[in-house]
Amino acid sequence: MIAFTGSPIDRADNIRADPSVLAGLMNWRARLLVMDGLNPVFDDAGSLTWGTLADAEETAELVFLGMMAGKACFAAVPDQGAGSPAYADPAIWQAMQVLSPGDLALYGGARSLVDWHARHRFCARCGATTKLAKGGWQRDCPDCAALHFPRTDPVTIMLVEHEDRLLLGRQPRFPPRIYSALAGFVEPGESIEEAVAREVYEEAGVRVRDVTYIASQPWPFPSQLMIGCHSFADDPDLTIDRTELDDARWFTRAELETARAAGEQGTEDLVFPRSYAIAHHLVTWWMDK
Repeated sequence: MIAFTGSPIDRADNIRADPSVLAGLMNWRARLLVMDGLNPVFDDAGSLTWGTLADAEETAELVFLGMMAGKACFAAVPDQGAGSPAYADPAIWQAMQVLSPGDLALYGGARSLVDWHARHRFCARCGATTKLAKGGWQRDCPDCAALHFPRTDPVTIMLVEHEDRLLLGRQPRFPPRIYSALAGFVEPGESIEEAVAREVYEEAGVRVRDVTYIASQPWPFPSQLMIGCHSFADDPDLTIDRTELDDARWFTRAELETARAAGEQGTEDLVFPRSYAIAHHLVTWWMDK
């Protein structure tokens, strides 16, 4: 299973849209996802910690996550949204290694949602203070009547194949020997296929063709959707943009097989992408097809 997918919660849009029904569910049976700001809080078993609505601060905005096991589930909006890159926070990496797939998916969705609320308390149109609406899946401006909705930023992440080799790159912030699939945000007015072609050319100087979709992954840091693709290159010559990449290389199937077999330690040249990253699943798909 791809990390952050497979949430056990029913988002219950019909309840979000009915304030009276939602209000009736905000009782002693409702559950509150306990978080330390944007970070998860683990119980003794390494699972998410749940409390009651009485555990929330009196002035906190509560977001309706959905229904689970017959109970309404909520999360409180923190005072501040994310202010630093997620990869700099050890709690994030701990969550991805400790939480069960269902808990991780539930936490990821909750984190994205409450982080968006914490960073969008004011109307982008007129600057007035906005109010939580539709159970937290919307914010309304009482001054200019603008409606604001949680955003998801699409990012393409792509395999590039040439003569049974894959192009992988590494960013300067990556630990030594870790390479991954190239990736980049989809820009306004672009299709997914166009974004794949542009990003690969910008970062590695390679022209690609025949772009196909493989799989996707929600990545809640802060709220991206990683769109996994595969493409082909006819010319393997590289022109690396060193402002974006520390390095990019073509890896043979044998090199990837050896790195995968070596586990977390990897080989002298390559550490296989981590299992929580969609790059791991994309490369594994290519190797095993």
